Amino acid sequence: MFTHILLPLDGSALAETAVPVVAYLAEKLKAQVTLLHIIEKNAPETIHGQKHLVNEEEARAYLASLAEKYFSSEIVVHHHVHTDEVDRVSASIVQHSDEFDPDLIVMCAHGQGGLRDFVVGSIAQQVIASGSVPVLLLQPEENSTPAFSGFEHILVALDGDPAHESGYAAAVDLAQALRARLHLIQVVPTLGTLKAKHAATGTLLPATTKALLEIDEDAAAEYLEEKMNRLCRQNLDVTAEVERGDPARQVVQSADAQNAQLIVLGTHGKSGLNAFWSGSVAPRIVEQTRLPILLVPVRR
Repeated sequence: MFTHILLPLDGSALAETAVPVVAYLAEKLKAQVTLLHIIEKNAPETIHGQKHLVNEEEARAYLASLAEKYFSSEIVVHHHVHTDEVDRVSASIVQHSDEFDPDLIVMCAHGQGGLRDFVVGSIAQQVIASGSVPVLLLQPEENSTPAFSGFEHILVALDGDPAHESGYAAAVDLAQALRARLHLIQVVPTLGTLKAKHAATGTLLPATTKALLEIDEDAAAEYLEEKMNRLCRQNLDVTAEVERGDPARQVVQSADAQNAQLIVLGTHGKSGLNAFWSGSVAPRIVEQTRLPILLVPVRR
């Protein structure tokens, strides 16, 4: 489970919406926290409408004020200001994650398009692509500060491959630590939602492909039933479902229907970066929801 949380902050109110989430997790998980601010080279005067922190003194005072305001005295909170101006904030965050050795990084997606503006080719993408540290991605709305009520219902998406169960393991640990409900979902495509070479096969051999997908659906049901039975024996409150259709759309619809407060996904990191960002399910899920998403690198 997570024992050290790294939270990069740029001084904006939007980024600051992540602080109550980190405080909640730190208290529940008994984790230490490092608040990080990186001095950006040639930084703009304002960021998201607030004055940009451009010197060490004001950055240290800012981080110290957040620590005092949001964290109880029982939580160990470090704050660090990287004073050497950098051109690439994302690379600096990755370097600091190597230095501080956190096991969770919490970040806010900025911009009206969530990942479309902030992640694709930018900061969070490169942090996620480091492939070694899970990233909790928050997507607050501009000019809105909804109250954070906790993660009491967690949805985890699975694909049936045991090699891809890093997200599942993290979700189970979180559900136990937070006493949260857990919902498992696996999506089996339909003929109309197959992608790439599988779609070509479906066009050429529709009856055979349909039969194979039905077999996949039965296998998914057995896979989830085994998982659910095991978790019930651990006294977890767990439900499960198999859906058919487009995986990203079905995961988001299920999260809404279940009133989930967190989606957990296993992702490929550095080695699968091109595939991940060009056509993987994870970024399409992020584009379709404002729910927090925990991206957990697949163990290699």
